[in-house]
Amino acid sequence: MSSRSPEPAARKRSERAASATAADVADAVRRQIQDGVLPPGDWLREPRICAEFGVGRSIARSALRILADDGLVRIEENRGAFVAATTVQEVFDLYELRAGLYGVAARFACMSTPAAFMAETLELTDILFEDTESGRTSAEELVRQSEVIFSRLASVASPDTQRMIEAVRRKTRWHYSYVGLAEGSGPPIDHWRVLRAGLAARDPAMAADGARAIIHHTQNEVMRLMISRGLGLRKPPPAVASAPAQKRRANP
Repeated sequence: MSSRSPEPAARKRSERAASATAADVADAVRRQIQDGVLPPGDWLREPRICAEFGVGRSIARSALRILADDGLVRIEENRGAFVAATTVQEVFDLYELRAGLYGVAARFACMSTPAAFMAETLELTDILFEDTESGRTSAEELVRQSEVIFSRLASVASPDTQRMIEAVRRKTRWHYSYVGLAEGSGPPIDHWRVLRAGLAARDPAMAADGARAIIHHTQNEVMRLMISRGLGLRKPPPAVASAPAQKRRANP
């Protein structure tokens, strides 16, 4: 007798488990945290993550460690992982750091990149302009495109600067920015034009000013969105702790 094929739901879980990585799971949980689906103080149980994403315990643990490195999750010994609180002030400070670092990257790009590299970067910027002006591209996709361009600029910065950029970028990746830009005044296209002009002219000061202005524009939209929704203004509820085991009384 031939063996039965697995049920569709089971087969999908198996396929998902085979393809999902710790980074994939971390990205999905990160979005849940930043979208408010998982509020500060929520207990991130490994079994729930395994069941939701169809992965094993090792991948779930690795994903939680990635989120802890990002500052979005707090891992406590013998208690587990909890969603960390992110205040408006903390997010503001991170965007200030990001603005300064992106300005440095733009300066380095003006001073050290070959002509072909710069031409490709300017072409990507022009595509961003076209997609923005068409009105058919989502704010989330525009943020993704901008990150591709900034990644190119950062790739020619010093190793220390690249490490700092990656660290602060992880903590602000999609940090309400695409929602803020969609609901607010829109992408900072005028600042992008300043950055492009600076890169094309190999003017480090102009390029750095444009890069910093882009991040400051996004920072303002993020702050407005967080404050309007009451995000990051209150202390999170205390994390749920498991009740301590009762000590067994000695027999009289």
